[in-house]
Amino acid sequence: MSKSYDLFVIGGGINGCGIARDASGRGLSVFLAEKTDFASATSSASTKLIHGGLRYLEYYEFRLVREALKEREVLLNMAPHIIWPLRFILPHHKGLRPAWFLRLGLFMYDHLGGRKLLPATKTVPLDSAPFNDGLKSLFTRGFEYSDCWVNDARLVVLNARDAAARGAEIRRNTEVVRASRTAGGWEIEIRDSVSGKSELVQAKALVNAAGPWVSNVLKGAIGLNSQANVRLVKGSHIIVPKMFGHDRSFIFQNADGRIVFAIPYEDDFTLIGTTDVDYQDDPAGVSCSDDEVAYLCSAVSEYFSKEVTPDMVVRTYSGVRPLYDDGASEARAATRDYVLEMDEGESKAPLLSVFGGKITTYRRLAEHALEKLVDYLPQAAKKNSWTKDSVLPGGDFEPGDFGAKVASLKSAYPFLEHDHAYRLVRSYGSDAMKILGYAKTTAEMGAHIGGDLYACEVNWLVEQEWAVTADDVLWRRSKLGLHLPKEAAGVLEHYLVSYFEASRMAG
Repeated sequence: MSKSYDLFVIGGGINGCGIARDASGRGLSVFLAEKTDFASATSSASTKLIHGGLRYLEYYEFRLVREALKEREVLLNMAPHIIWPLRFILPHHKGLRPAWFLRLGLFMYDHLGGRKLLPATKTVPLDSAPFNDGLKSLFTRGFEYSDCWVNDARLVVLNARDAAARGAEIRRNTEVVRASRTAGGWEIEIRDSVSGKSELVQAKALVNAAGPWVSNVLKGAIGLNSQANVRLVKGSHIIVPKMFGHDRSFIFQNADGRIVFAIPYEDDFTLIGTTDVDYQDDPAGVSCSDDEVAYLCSAVSEYFSKEVTPDMVVRTYSGVRPLYDDGASEARAATRDYVLEMDEGESKAPLLSVFGGKITTYRRLAEHALEKLVDYLPQAAKKNSWTKDSVLPGGDFEPGDFGAKVASLKSAYPFLEHDHAYRLVRSYGSDAMKILGYAKTTAEMGAHIGGDLYACEVNWLVEQEWAVTADDVLWRRSKLGLHLPKEAAGVLEHYLVSYFEASRMAG
């Protein structure tokens, strides 16, 4: 017999996992199906910022900016291990936006969201240290303001973990083949992409949070024609060797009206992005084009004292944003706000489809989604909202206590190098001690995969975070792929094959 749930969620990106977590925390029974890996598409291809969206003020997106600004500190308190403050330098470029206009925008940015933890904007001289590091000498004045950084893919998997801990059934490699309305709600046919096995699941309500595939799911598996349309916009990023030595990030204006970020990344690199290009193809095959690489190199070379060229690019990545199509003439002007479309059909079985959104506002999106379902799922009532004051796994400490957490881990495991302890706390927070367990030496951490990656960490990622492949470990659960020698991927794949074979034999 098929199992029955209150809520079925399609999609294991940030919105799907956020909704599943919120719903399960309200006492609802939840099933989430992700067709590949969590955060395998858009949610791991962001600029990795928790930010209000300074440039959205130019498009009068005041509600979105205010909500996002308020969420910065909520999320910082929820996950201080994977989210932390950044200071951004906005150089004044003569001939582009005037200084008074920038000051006005930043004044609004400082005051729209009830900022408490993050420092305010200030004017800074760009012709003196540390701000002049990396910049051309013609830029002499700028503004410094606050936003936050996030490890985007880890944010997704931590939401999935917390949902599972609260009782949700969370499945990866699980595709929704068909969803049909019944007298009591929905019947959903799912198929395991590895085994090929199919099964049926019943649910009172269905959420379509398939990201770039939201329209495909509506028209395909569900068989509906929606009046709402998704506008697919590709955003690409490039990673180059470190371009400056300080810890500030840059936000650069460009003559085409767009902005490009240059952000310290993984200690040894600079992350540059993003582009905004309308996209018509399959989101699964998205990649950074040569034209986009050239555009990003040219954009930052306008500011950096050293030219950035395509041959410097270490890695690229691209994602497809599933924006709500508001008829904007240009991709960069399309709204980043989210739209939740409800369809209840003749049987009154609710279908909620998620269009648009940004990683910063995922928690509020989830709250709004549950509020829309309250007539069908009474436990979703607004009085039951709970996530604002919650913490994600490993984040049970104050944002200002991160350094103390690293020192505590180093004290408990003195054989760890400082950089290794720092990385473990940055990735796992207080869960780092659970990963290391009773190890008293490096040898007791298990097989050495490469760099500072050992079997105990891989085992944790498999057992607690649904990792299956080397890519899961090296590029989504971490960014160790940038640091480890190339042969480490093969060592890791061999280890994973052996691990799963031993598990199969034991089970």
